[in-house]
Amino acid sequence: MTVVGARHPAALERRHGAPTYHPLPVTLVEGHGAWVTDDRGRRYLDLLSAYSALNFGHNHPVLVAAAERQLHRLCVTSRAFGNDQLGPFCEELAELAGLERVIPMNSGAEAVETAIKAARRWGYLAKGVPDDQAVIIVFDGNFHGRTTTIVGFSSDPLARDHFGPFTPGFRSVPYGDLDALDAALDERVVAVLAEPIQGEAGVVIPPAGWLAGLRQRCDTWGALLVADEIQSGLGRTGRTLACDHEAVRPDLVVLGKALGGGILPVSAVVGRADVFELFEPGTHGSTFGGNPLACAVARAAMDLLRPGDLQARSARLGAHLAERLAPLVGGPVAEVRWRGLWAGVQLSPGMPPARAVCEAALERGVLVKDTHATTVRIAPPLVIADAELDLALDAVIDAVLSAAG
Repeated sequence: MTVVGARHPAALERRHGAPTYHPLPVTLVEGHGAWVTDDRGRRYLDLLSAYSALNFGHNHPVLVAAAERQLHRLCVTSRAFGNDQLGPFCEELAELAGLERVIPMNSGAEAVETAIKAARRWGYLAKGVPDDQAVIIVFDGNFHGRTTTIVGFSSDPLARDHFGPFTPGFRSVPYGDLDALDAALDERVVAVLAEPIQGEAGVVIPPAGWLAGLRQRCDTWGALLVADEIQSGLGRTGRTLACDHEAVRPDLVVLGKALGGGILPVSAVVGRADVFELFEPGTHGSTFGGNPLACAVARAAMDLLRPGDLQARSARLGAHLAERLAPLVGGPVAEVRWRGLWAGVQLSPGMPPARAVCEAALERGVLVKDTHATTVRIAPPLVIADAELDLALDAVIDAVLSAAG
């Protein structure tokens, strides 16, 4: 039965929840594959995928089955004890990322914080940087999470203002600019932390060769290359990792979102053995990180990625998506930035705010999300059918043209 009035879930959220989000006016109650259903029984195609947490779609049967099996066995133990899922999870994730060791966490922000700690510890104990003088280079426009440390090196005033004082030790340079990076490097730099593609900034893709340039400079200066692949990883861009497009292997890879299969939060840092072996018991941890339920679901998610079919599907459908959107460029759209099934539709000057396009798409039965008022992000589940994608794109194109007047 549909709930209306003061007891509607949206009204209760507005009354009792903190106003940290401004959701579109829809209340979702069910999802399967690329489709979700609201509390009135209307269906929508999901072209956001929870910021890539739903790469496998809603309620993928393989992932639901893995969760159900583990729910009836063992869910949480804490790391005070071992469990039978953690070791295989670490082995399989290390193999998937082409690295050696794993630190499991829960949210993406926790994993980024873990990578920061790992880089600093390595800088002091292995590189020999004097205590409390380590520097990590980050990039303008970054989004790595919302902890106080992370927002302290954000260039977004909305994320940063009135949350200080902030943690020192970060140096921000323009994204995609190797010359600016060269000017910022010195012997105190222990790591370069980068998104291979900046998602929250609007699916911003760096110039070709930039990732390889980061790798070369980190090697020259003896710094760690840390890739935040929380949104870009696990098939989203048409490869297992976005770094694979330039055959770059980072020293640390931060993963999250899709690692939990769209069922529960799972994150991890995957890295070189010599970096992680500098930790010892008591120096880092998480009550829920590496719990058997999370590990079981993540292992099933990795099983889905291992054959490479979803990555290939992302590349193929992404090219089709870009082809469908191309006729808008030069009119209501200034640019379409895309890599795999991930696109940022940059609206032309004079267009209404991107939220207006998202609201128009919602009316047409499609869910998309705006960022920075000028970009509409598109990131369908990798399992979306060809016909479903075309149906959704018809609605998005119509929404853009409608907003343009």
